[in-house]
Amino acid sequence: MNSDTTHAAASGPPDAPAEIKVWDPLVRAFHWLLVAGFATAYLVEDEPLAIHVWAGYLVLGLIAVRIAWGLVGPQHARFTDFVRGPGAVGHYLGDALRGRAPRYLGHSPAGGAMVIALLVLLTAIGLTGLALYGAEEHAGPLASLMSGAPEFWEEGLEEVHEVLANLALGLIVLHVAGVVFTGLSHRENLVRAMVTGKKRNADT
Repeated sequence: MNSDTTHAAASGPPDAPAEIKVWDPLVRAFHWLLVAGFATAYLVEDEPLAIHVWAGYLVLGLIAVRIAWGLVGPQHARFTDFVRGPGAVGHYLGDALRGRAPRYLGHSPAGGAMVIALLVLLTAIGLTGLALYGAEEHAGPLASLMSGAPEFWEEGLEEVHEVLANLALGLIVLHVAGVVFTGLSHRENLVRAMVTGKKRNADT
């Protein structure tokens, strides 16, 4: 990250605010609604199917909004603010393991990589779910496309859908571990920041 990288400052202006706004309301709402949508879809599976399907619609809708917001939203919501190449991500992870990773007001390079990985994976889960719903139940926006699909297609889609969902769960566990590790490293409550939108000012 460029100007958003903030190391602990020895001192700062006496009138600097203790906290500054980092996460806008849409980013925060997206985060927690996505948690609720994925958890609901994963836990209920297909019993009842309607809840699973609508949770999937919610996840796909949220992702569409987040992609648009990543292009036109405020600074820390934009992909240009946190998406970095593999080299930068690897360098950050190496520094983190050595206990000297810089603090970021927005997403760190590793956090940005996790955001992109989850958006791509959850999109794939949603699309395979829609295809499976169309093939098995002859319903949903892909019903006409999937009508008449052979049985082995349905079995394959179901297998892929389940594997992707379990992979997403693994990434979420890794994400939570990263949040805890980073929060402890910088003595910062990152969960609270995603609720209030505020983080400690680097200049205080």
